[in-house]
Amino acid sequence: MPDSLQLLYITDDDRHIQAVQIPWKLWRKIEPLARPVLDPFMKPDFEEPVEPLSAFEEFLHYWDFRYPYSPAVSCPHCGAATQNWRDDLTHPFRLANANLGGLLVFHCRACGATIRQKHFRDHMAVEHTAPKT
Repeated sequence: MPDSLQLLYITDDDRHIQAVQIPWKLWRKIEPLARPVLDPFMKPDFEEPVEPLSAFEEFLHYWDFRYPYSPAVSCPHCGAATQNWRDDLTHPFRLANANLGGLLVFHCRACGATIRQKHFRDHMAVEHTAPKT
């Protein structure tokens, strides 16, 4: 094998092979064969659930409370806050649940706390659960 195509074996303290480093020229030749095998390993272990935006839209559609809806969300646990959870580019809160009964549930991306906005006929109450440690 030419010097430019030498393989480098990376071992642990017990000299067990942990990885093999291959030259770029060789990788370009074998990538089409290797990619289907490697792709499943390249995906993240956890995919964040999709926000239930259709349930939220339904919640807004039937809004008939005595006060206007406010998109502001704040985390009583860590203090993270936004004036509009939908339009904030940093998206500090992820909508986890929405229902016609007036409940909106958010997860704080900063600390992992759960924030529940309970919309009643004449007021909104906020509850939260601290993140699991």
